This record gives sequence, C-alpha cells and structure tokens, in this order.
Amino acid sequence: QVQLVESGGGLVQAGGSLRLSCAASGGTFSTSAMGWFRQAPGKEREFVAAISWTTSTYYADSVKGRFTISRDNAKNTVYLQMNSLKPEDTAVYYCAADLNLSRLRVGSRVEYWGQGTQVTVSS
Repeated sequence: QVQLVESGGGLVQAGGSLRLSCAASGGTFSTSAMGWFRQAPGKEREFVAAISWTTSTYYADSVKGRFTISRDNAKNTVYLQMNSLKPEDTAVYYCAADLNLSRLRVGSRVEYWGQGTQVTVSS
C-alpha cells in the first residue's frame, strides 16, 4: 500500500512562491508516474502537473511557465515549485501516484492520493 504525504502549503501573497513536497512510501516510487491536482472551494478537482518515471513532464495550461514538477527517486519525493502565484491558485493541492501515466493525467481511477495541503494566495 502506497502512502503519500504532502507538505509545504501555506499562505502567500500574490506574486510569491511556494514549494510543495510529496513523500511516498510503501510502493515502487521510481517506476510510478506522479502528479499534482488541486481543488478550489465549490469546484471540481483539476489536474495541475504530472511527471513520468522517465521524468517527462506535463502541465495544465493555467500553470505552464509558473509551476515546475520534479522528482527525486533517491528520496521517494516529488516536488511542485510554484512561482508567480495568483489568487486563483488558491486550493487544496493533492499528490497522486499511479503506474499508468495516462490514467494519472486525467485523474481517473488514480491508484493513490495524498491527504492534501492547503495553498492560499492573498491579493
């Protein structure tokens, strides 16, 4: 059973930066696709970014050029560097893992989810 634990959320002013971390345990992290999703109040959960086990990266249009996803297989950790944050980035951010990258990118039947970390961007 894979466990995912996010950290790094918080309150930041617009234009600021945060780095989220997701530590994985109990599974084959190095061969899993990893991703980040977010859910704002009253909205559906949406895809933010994903990274394959070969380190190919994918981003939602809304975060391209501002967010960077990366992974450290030695630490079983995936990161989301968020720069130039906007109030509309405010949401609970969830880490996700799946051996199937395509399934992960659409957020459908994803195998594992973290508990989420709150990111609040003030204007």
